[in-house]
Amino acid sequence: MTSSSNHDVIIVGGGHNGLAAAAYLARAGRDVLLLEKLDHAGGAAVSAQAFDGVDARLSRYSYLVSLLPQEIMDDLGLRIRLARRRYSSYTPDPGSPGTGLLIDNADSEATALSFASVGAPAAEAAAFERFYAECRKLTGALWPTMTSPLPTRSEARKLAEAAGAGDVWEAVIERPLGEAITRGLDSDLVRGVVLTDALIGTFARADSADLQQNICFLYHLLGGGTGDWDVPIGGMGAVSGELERAAREAGATILTSAEVRGIRPGGAVDYRHDGGERCASAGWVLSNVAPAVLARLRGTGGGEPGNPNHRREGSQVKVNLLLKRLPRLLDRSISPEAAFGGTFHINETWTQLDDAYLTAEKGTVPDPLPCEIYCHSLTDPSILSPELQASGAHTLTVFGLHVPDKLITAENNEEMRAVLQAAVVRSLNSVLAEPIEDLLLTGTGGTPCIETKTTLDIQRAVGMPRGNIFHGGLDWPFAEDDALLDTPARRWGVATDDPRILLCGSGARRGGAVSAIGGHNAAMAVLEAGAAEPKFSGAPGFRAES
Repeated sequence: MTSSSNHDVIIVGGGHNGLAAAAYLARAGRDVLLLEKLDHAGGAAVSAQAFDGVDARLSRYSYLVSLLPQEIMDDLGLRIRLARRRYSSYTPDPGSPGTGLLIDNADSEATALSFASVGAPAAEAAAFERFYAECRKLTGALWPTMTSPLPTRSEARKLAEAAGAGDVWEAVIERPLGEAITRGLDSDLVRGVVLTDALIGTFARADSADLQQNICFLYHLLGGGTGDWDVPIGGMGAVSGELERAAREAGATILTSAEVRGIRPGGAVDYRHDGGERCASAGWVLSNVAPAVLARLRGTGGGEPGNPNHRREGSQVKVNLLLKRLPRLLDRSISPEAAFGGTFHINETWTQLDDAYLTAEKGTVPDPLPCEIYCHSLTDPSILSPELQASGAHTLTVFGLHVPDKLITAENNEEMRAVLQAAVVRSLNSVLAEPIEDLLLTGTGGTPCIETKTTLDIQRAVGMPRGNIFHGGLDWPFAEDDALLDTPARRWGVATDDPRILLCGSGARRGGAVSAIGGHNAAMAVLEAGAAEPKFSGAPGFRAES
């Protein structure tokens, strides 16, 4: 027998965006039911004890926070602490492994000397700073629009021009990003440091004509208008935990282990919970799953009509490690604490990144594999038990670039997981003075504390199709001038082809990363609909007319 219930809003998926939408709507007096397939809320923005027998809670899938607006934290009363990292990045020079570029946010003179140490031209440090200063004019102009109805392209451009960022608009929005990087910077290593911001989770080249790399670059510099990426104290789970608290305290009903089986026209959602088949109805259904997953639940195919971005593949491998201590570097002039205190770039020069893309495009794993490392525990030791902290242990999370999902199949996934883990270890060891394997802590049964997640593993664990961490390709944070903006859903960038089904996750325009912006904007679209919004439909299958 199927039981049923009626609500104002049903949210499918309990990731951080779904929780944000639930909190906003419940605070506005709406009856909200949120359904989450996993046994916990938070989606990919969670902390987990990844290694049996070891008391460390890692941010397993998402690592840092930049795009979460203070406005949302204030609106929802979120008690989230974010710690700023002193160091921006460290990049060993693969041509001279005993040297590297350390960008120290607190010491511009030391940074300039570090540029010289890797053989960069005398003016390169100033050119690097000038490049990002110009970009901040653009991001400073666009950031306030992220929690407002979409500006059009022309409106966004006028905002940029008013901020003195007309030239930057042309370089970042209109032309392939590689042109601006090569025009402004000379060093192969320095160019690579900049280009990495355009490639996280995005399979593209610097000069790709579809400008996906440009959009990725913009989002990586957009947060707060400054592009600072901060460490969440307590791990990423602390962010989702606060959003869940806010939603529950506002009165939202959150069901975990509730697997949605289908979404029918008229706002009827079929799901399984506590061993029984259930149906819930609402005037609004908000989707916090990827658009391709939503399409499957609706039985409409592979993605929302007209948006090929929703089918883009992911392009990364994620590796989590727990070490006895930080490793020694080949570069003895830099302390491990400084090198790992920001983003540690490995084998990511301009040339290496392009070679890696071309290799992967031909169907082979790049060697060396471009990698980025984050050490959460240096900034926030609270994710480790007191005993681990006292022992000097540290976490490392590695993000390997240019590993497109097309390299992974259900048949070769286990083999490729081992191949990719070995490639990451080789890449790390190429810049270390000792093998990383010798520093791994061990868990229950002496198992080394290292885990690797392929794109398929990510899809299976947290439902991101093809392992795409953005739920698909990113979109510009503005509407094209000829776009229809005649409904609240379209104005807020959360529309689907069904006026009562809205995107509230990373697949929404202005989605991607841990930001809660997708959830906020979907909630605002529902609230803006105002009098047209139905209340308690009364029966499964009811279809409200606006």
